[in-house]
Amino acid sequence: MYIRYEVADRIATISLNRPEAANAQNSDLLDELDAAWTRAAEDEDVAVIVLRAEGKHFSAGHDLKDGRWPDSKKITLEWIYRHETRRYLEYCLRWRNIPKPTIAAVQGRCIAGGLMLCWPCDLIVAADDAAFSDPVALMGIGGVEYHGHTWELGARKAKEILFTGRALTAEEAEKTGMVNLVVPRDQLDTETRALAANIAEKPAFGLRQAKRAVNQTLDVQGFYAAIQSVFDVHQTGHGNALSVSGFPILVNLDEMKSKIK
Repeated sequence: MYIRYEVADRIATISLNRPEAANAQNSDLLDELDAAWTRAAEDEDVAVIVLRAEGKHFSAGHDLKDGRWPDSKKITLEWIYRHETRRYLEYCLRWRNIPKPTIAAVQGRCIAGGLMLCWPCDLIVAADDAAFSDPVALMGIGGVEYHGHTWELGARKAKEILFTGRALTAEEAEKTGMVNLVVPRDQLDTETRALAANIAEKPAFGLRQAKRAVNQTLDVQGFYAAIQSVFDVHQTGHGNALSVSGFPILVNLDEMKSKIK
């Protein structure tokens, strides 16, 4: 089991539980995570949902050695498109629109696909050791599966982290408005739960409608259409990599892994 699920005091806590792999996301982890989100969304005794992670890092992103991937000689762009549509695009959009307040608690590294887990949440509490990065351009890939970058960071800061691959500190992320609160690492769970408890006291219908109002405003501004169109841009990156190397990204996986300590 890659996900732990607990409910107490009207707060559902979903924990990524693959710390030995820096909570890298294989297909099973994502499927279990989607099931946990659905369970919490449908439980009338749950008012607020918290997403957190065990171990030093929130998530090192996608597990590019996922056993569900076909042999490199058999992989096709069609297979990648179908796999990523379900587990990346559709899952993220569903999590974003859960009709309950959601909070992500982030510590350590949050890399590439890790952003895909915290950005659909309504609020983000970051430990002071958190670092957010998306080195997809360094992998030879342009767009991403869930392009929240422009909305979360603003156009120029989004370009900066994509062009350079550098990580934003928790303090920088708070300044952009991407993070709501930065707390000491040893207080991350306590402070996140206190925030969740505060929100859980509020009328459920009012919270639901407030969330709906904000999300619909973003959609009117083009968020949903942008997410869909950039997903297709991302797939052209995979196609190019396949044509060049026979693998969907242009990067040495062992070299990338060595950078995550």
